[in-house]
Amino acid sequence: MRIGAVGELFGTDGVRGIANEELTAEMALNLGRVMGTLKKRVAIAMDTRLSSPMLKSAAIAGLTSVGCDVVDLGIAPTPALQYYVKCKKEVEGGIIVTASHNPKEYNGIKFIQEDGREFTRDMDEECERIYKSKTFRVVSWNEIGQVYYDEYRRLYIDGILDKVEVDEISRKRFRVVIDCGNGASCFTSPQILRELGCEVISINSHPDGRFPQRSPEPVEENLDLLKKIVKETKADLGVAHDGDADRATFVDEKGRFISEDVILALMAKYYVEKNRGGKVVTPVSSSKCVEDAVVEAGGEIVYTPVGSPVVAETMIKVNAVFGGEGNGGLIFPEHLYARDGAMSFARILELMALENKPISELVKDIPRYYTIKTKLPCKDKIKLLEGLKKEFPDANFTDGARIDYEDSWILIRPSGTEPIVRIFAEAKTKRKVEELIEMGIRTVKKILG
Repeated sequence: MRIGAVGELFGTDGVRGIANEELTAEMALNLGRVMGTLKKRVAIAMDTRLSSPMLKSAAIAGLTSVGCDVVDLGIAPTPALQYYVKCKKEVEGGIIVTASHNPKEYNGIKFIQEDGREFTRDMDEECERIYKSKTFRVVSWNEIGQVYYDEYRRLYIDGILDKVEVDEISRKRFRVVIDCGNGASCFTSPQILRELGCEVISINSHPDGRFPQRSPEPVEENLDLLKKIVKETKADLGVAHDGDADRATFVDEKGRFISEDVILALMAKYYVEKNRGGKVVTPVSSSKCVEDAVVEAGGEIVYTPVGSPVVAETMIKVNAVFGGEGNGGLIFPEHLYARDGAMSFARILELMALENKPISELVKDIPRYYTIKTKLPCKDKIKLLEGLKKEFPDANFTDGARIDYEDSWILIRPSGTEPIVRIFAEAKTKRKVEELIEMGIRTVKKILG
């Protein structure tokens, strides 16, 4: 497996790798044994990837073999499984089989705590210890766990509808184009929009693990069809999910992609204003526009390493009013201490309804920076980090290397889920940000040879 931020097995978002090469059925079986050793009743779900049924079945076999009962939810968005685990007190944890935004050949297994949060890094380290030592629980034939089946959709949909101003949204009769990306949200997001009173136009909304129309990652370069349809149908909003729908990205009524950082800043500002202050938690990779918007609204920003589990854990520690990542992953503490793409679009529609403004008007006051994000292959993350420490000894190494300048910054950070290095740069001028990105690319190539 890839070396991640936690260890040889667990990265920043569980265990991930190419299915049947790096992440095998045998590994899924033993990961199930690990979780079953820690918990007595676990809910499990999967995304739509071709390898997901195989890995889910293997994980169920591992869980039951050590005496753990299993509740199988079938195909479900990651936040839907997390909300189910949070609400069902008889369930002690969860497993989601997904590789989220990663390419179709990948898959992953992620563990969920009983409160719906992802496992912390300390918990992942303990799981890795059990996995390597094979100190699984041992049970006799008459103590083998049983498999049950349950329906999660009504619980999850109602959980979102109960927390937003449904009547205000419904009165507007918004026309929304939803791009489910052939992922797990096919069974939930179009329905949520309909129950919010929207006119729904859905694309890529049948489950297909080959992801025939676009890659699972809902970044701008993958959303040409969404932008086109929003414009042609004169829709009020376009929404796109990743494979497991814990993220959402947006297109305005003119068919223009809205930066994920701008949406994060908009929601952070909304929550700070609603709470008349408060702390907002976000990773070091987030745009400066988030801090600017939060401070202007009377709030305080708290930075963390990259990774939604760290953001969620910090939100609880500092009693934050809001949190999220600059990749479309927003965390609404009154709902779930985890990213939720459907909750994200519900809140955006609520804000549009309450302010009586199109999304393009709402985001125009967010401070603008020129931002470029790119990625390069990286098979030796340790070599890269060692090289970065030599090149930039004064950098912030909270997560990767962040180098701050007077009016700009660059972050060079190895991914915890893929064999790549991500480079983020931001500046007040286009020329400056291009220079920073070029410098970052040159530096990475120099270190890795």
